[in-house]
Amino acid sequence: IMTMERRHANWPLILGLCGLLTLDAQAGRQMPKLSDKKLCADAECSHPILIARALQDYYPQDCRFIPIRQGQLVYVYAMLKDRGNLFWAGSVQGSYYSEQEARLGHFPSSVVEETHALMPAEVVVKTDKWDFYCH
Repeated sequence: IMTMERRHANWPLILGLCGLLTLDAQAGRQMPKLSDKKLCADAECSHPILIARALQDYYPQDCRFIPIRQGQLVYVYAMLKDRGNLFWAGSVQGSYYSEQEARLGHFPSSVVEETHALMPAEVVVKTDKWDFYCH
């Protein structure tokens, strides 16, 4: 039994040397909340509220935000509430043939203009730590 305990005691050292223990630390980090509430079309914020077109390029401040290029379409899923309606949450994607995959994140509402209303944003949902988690 003693030799088995010693063998298992070496696993953290072996995993650490292989770089496997650092995966958890690199997987993501919690960022400060931008708001305590958000307006969505449904309780899960899974349906887009509107489609907007970017008026200008937007370069993110940190990993909670998404980069947006002028003219790009943005699908808006939530409008942050509490501190004005300054930030929205949504997704952007490159052209149909692009290598860029869809990205989700926040952006200032001032850099886009609404082009198509899809569903009313009438459901108030509390934000949680995953709304502002960086991968």
